[in-house]
Amino acid sequence: MTAHHHSFTIETPARQEFFDVTERMLEFVRSSGVRDGIAVAYSAHTSCCVLLQEESEDTTYYGTQLLLQDTLNVLAKIAPPTRHEGQYLHPGPVHIRNAAALRDELPEWGLNTDGHILSSILGRSESMPIVDGELVLGEFGRIYFGDLDSVRARTRTVHFQLIGD
Repeated sequence: MTAHHHSFTIETPARQEFFDVTERMLEFVRSSGVRDGIAVAYSAHTSCCVLLQEESEDTTYYGTQLLLQDTLNVLAKIAPPTRHEGQYLHPGPVHIRNAAALRDELPEWGLNTDGHILSSILGRSESMPIVDGELVLGEFGRIYFGDLDSVRARTRTVHFQLIGD
């Protein structure tokens, strides 16, 4: 049994957005030589997610696939977008003070509580089987990395891990 790791970065805008990383995972699986095993796509960012979904050919003016925008619209009813201080308990004054002192962050960058909540609902990883050297995603399945933090543009890292023979 062998293990393989690959990571790459994505530049994300100051809005909630999804990125199709399927082709990168397919290429990684094929180049690894793993015939049977498990592939994992993961984000270490606590306001991001990884999900499997059908491709929706139509998009918004921003280029967001309609099914993924529908997902964001439904989730906004559960965790409405953070618009002002005090809308959610987090971030409190200690967090804002520490973020400024330790990470040179602006107070308004803390207005991303909805992104953290949505990340915990959607999850930060997906596991997929590898059978006969091919990733099993189903007929329409795609792998999406989502940045749910809408307060600023960011550089995000996506991690892939393969384990198998």
